[in-house]
Amino acid sequence: MSASLFNWFKFASPASFFPLAGRLVPWFAAATLVLAAAGLWVGFAVAPTDAQQGEGYRIIFVHVPASWMSMFIYCVMAFWSALGLSFNTRLSGMMTSALAPTGALFAFLSLWTGSLWGKPMWGAWWVWDARLTSQLILFFLYLGFIALQAAIDDPRRADKAGAILALVGVVNVPIIYFSVQWWNTLHQGASVSMTKAPSMAHTMLLGMLLMALAFWAYTITMALIRVRCIILERELTSEWVKKNAME
Repeated sequence: MSASLFNWFKFASPASFFPLAGRLVPWFAAATLVLAAAGLWVGFAVAPTDAQQGEGYRIIFVHVPASWMSMFIYCVMAFWSALGLSFNTRLSGMMTSALAPTGALFAFLSLWTGSLWGKPMWGAWWVWDARLTSQLILFFLYLGFIALQAAIDDPRRADKAGAILALVGVVNVPIIYFSVQWWNTLHQGASVSMTKAPSMAHTMLLGMLLMALAFWAYTITMALIRVRCIILERELTSEWVKKNAME
């Protein structure tokens, strides 16, 4: 058991993690393509038309998974930040930096598709609804994290400053999730719950879950690609980079 844990701990080193990330990228990239194709096919060709919203509801197959991932990625960033501040590990800050752009992308995608969905449903592109406003704050937190790290030249200081922002900002995630329960909002409640049966057709749920898995695989793919670039940039003078970077 202890030997197995030791083998896993060795990947906390950028030098050990770099080749592992390179081996994992093709697998997660392939999973992204397969899951996205399956999810889009189920969502747009198999799932039935909604009785109330018609064909316009199909935007949920992008909107809902993007919203889930925008919150989940920020929580993962907070986890890596806490790990980095606690144990002063270099890879933790690199992983946090690698995740932020994808998190910002999904937060933007959530807001954009939400506006497209809101126009025919609410008659407006945007309303200052509790969930929409807290999701907008999440998008700004992502942008603030990226801007803060770019403004600090020393990578280690940038990692610590970004980690503090990520840990402070993570309190916004439960606000987004529970906003429809805490306040009277225009946004509909959750269609999928851990404690209740889903309030949608099984094919709709399947399409949404497939897209969520596709976005999850895409997130891992992009994070691994970016963290390899960050490792090369920061460890450029290391002997192992000179020997193995081109492998």
